Amino acid sequence: MNRTSIHAQPPLNFIPPNFNPWIYRGVKTCLPLWLQWQTTIQEIEGKNVEKLADLYQQFQEGNIRFLMAFRHPSVNDPYCMGYLVWKLLPKVAKEKKISLKNPLHSHFIYDRGIPLWAGSAVGWLYSQLGGTSIQRSKLDIPGLRSARELFVNSQFPIAAAPEGATNGHNELISPLEPGISQFGFWCAEDLQKAKRNEKVFIVPIGIQYFYLSPPWPQIEQLLTQLEKDAGIPQNNHSLDTDQLYERLYQLGEHFLGVMENFYRQFYHQTLPQKSEQTFQERLKNLLNIGLEVAETYFNLQPKGNMIDRCRRLEQAGWDYIYRDDFKEMNKLSSVEKGLGDRVAEEASLRMWHMRLVESFVAVTGYYVKDKPTAERFADTVLLLWDFVAKIKGENSFFRPQLGQQKALITVGDPISICDRFDSYKKNRRQAVNTLTQDLEDSLNKLIIHS
Repeated sequence: MNRTSIHAQPPLNFIPPNFNPWIYRGVKTCLPLWLQWQTTIQEIEGKNVEKLADLYQQFQEGNIRFLMAFRHPSVNDPYCMGYLVWKLLPKVAKEKKISLKNPLHSHFIYDRGIPLWAGSAVGWLYSQLGGTSIQRSKLDIPGLRSARELFVNSQFPIAAAPEGATNGHNELISPLEPGISQFGFWCAEDLQKAKRNEKVFIVPIGIQYFYLSPPWPQIEQLLTQLEKDAGIPQNNHSLDTDQLYERLYQLGEHFLGVMENFYRQFYHQTLPQKSEQTFQERLKNLLNIGLEVAETYFNLQPKGNMIDRCRRLEQAGWDYIYRDDFKEMNKLSSVEKGLGDRVAEEASLRMWHMRLVESFVAVTGYYVKDKPTAERFADTVLLLWDFVAKIKGENSFFRPQLGQQKALITVGDPISICDRFDSYKKNRRQAVNTLTQDLEDSLNKLIIHS
């Protein structure tokens, strides 16, 4: 959303699923061309897809309900999930002589904020494909009710990303949000109340990207561009990984120092001096300060982990922009509208601090150092590019393309919810937390460390 055009608006409406078979067929047909023309993905490989074929067969026979919980390292992940269900699944089912009925599809849960930056047409398209919107950071009753209903009664399984957002790391998972686990238990609960015997599963789906040819020249060029943005002169353009890492680390140190000074000078924050802490400690303190600056404005107390705090700040900002008291805009005076716009602009500016933090919650400080592969270099350099783009007020969605990639989608072992349902009835919170951690462990095991 462009900061110069922020206006107070009526509250965000829930976008209900409205599956349209004609739209489904059209998008399914166009997907390979879209992947070729609009992404760097040249090949998509599936592993253990026969497990998914067996699950779909059991689903279609009325024996099970399941949710596909997929990793979310990239904005291209939804395309990969579409390719998995629409292309790889029927191919493998035919090879394994597993009988499946058409159409092969899945509903999916998506963040209500996506149409705000991607455009209202995306919201319409997602709805036509059977997607159901949800506001991640509030008790979104219509969104929760819709997803719960789809899980229990829809003609298709459902899919969701338990990380909640992309984290930009091919080989690291962000802490999972507990909502996916809760949906699993709700489904089992609703089936039991209806005296239905279907079993319930959550299926971990790993998604990972590999460059077909290591894009070292492109990585070096992007480093050079970032150094130029930072005002760091650079004459060394070697592709040696040790030298590239030294430049990457220096760039990270530079940006860290710039942001520390920024918050000291303009937001009167107290931060330890550089010599007193490690890089990782400094980064953690800086992210905490960024959130506190936004939380202070919205009068929020820091509760939970970084992701929890980001979600609460996002909702607080939306409440200032998409306002319940602006439902009938035509009844407001021009003064009321003007004041509403000022509040909305300020809320957007404060949310900017949260957006910076959001990009770095998975950063460890040793991701590249431990394994200086092209993929890990690219992940980190692109995250720095995102950071600079946000500083400059540019759209970080349109990232540089460093090279052609192969996507690997791995279907994990399904996790039974019914086996855990007795534990859930005894202690709901503990059961949800345990399932969330087990799902995170399962997704971690699907990562191939290059």
